[in-house]
Amino acid sequence: MRENPHLLIVDDDREIRSLLSQYLEKEGLRVTAVRDAPEMRRAMERSHFDLLVLDLMLPGEDGLSICRELRSRSQLPVIMLTARGEDVDRIIGLELGADDYVPKPFNPRELLGRIRAVLRRCAPSGLESGPQPVAAFLFGGWRLDTTRRVLIGAASEVALSGAEYSLLAVLLSAGNRVVTRSELAELLRGREIDPLDRSIDVRVSRLRQALGDDARAPRLIKTVYGRGYVIGVPVETE
Repeated sequence: MRENPHLLIVDDDREIRSLLSQYLEKEGLRVTAVRDAPEMRRAMERSHFDLLVLDLMLPGEDGLSICRELRSRSQLPVIMLTARGEDVDRIIGLELGADDYVPKPFNPRELLGRIRAVLRRCAPSGLESGPQPVAAFLFGGWRLDTTRRVLIGAASEVALSGAEYSLLAVLLSAGNRVVTRSELAELLRGREIDPLDRSIDVRVSRLRQALGDDARAPRLIKTVYGRGYVIGVPVETE
């Protein structure tokens, strides 16, 4: 993780922008705060950012549209701010590639913890939770390059979001051991999972799509009902 990561906050509430900017800057982060999509794009043309904090409900172009467009061209980590009760939109945000979400109203300290967790797992230094750093994982005709953070197949290269990369790397580092949903939530998000929280399952579904793994009869990422997930083919490392 960089010493002074630069965050971009997009929220149309002036008080939230001011509060977060002051709090996060006191914690050693650099912050640029804007109110909508046009201002966000102008800021991104001028500066490099390490993470985007994106409000779901924005005037004009909303957070879901922004996330969809951003993921088509960038792997910038995204944390979405959502109003309580917006479960459907939150799940759609995760499906579009958001790395985490924080429901409003929120404690700035909690958001700071989520920001640091996402920055750590999206750092280009390899899998922190694995036993030993490796250059690549080889499995089922695929290669996960841990330096470039890309998934390479026989005829294609797939760019993964930070959350997707981290999830796949955790599963691969476990070899053929079952990783429970609770373990995945703790490793990837630094918190216990709510029994009704389906965010891990949503990310597994996205990974299966990227891998061309049939959700009805998956071969690469298997579901162990009542426990979690496991890689269903031999895993080698480089």
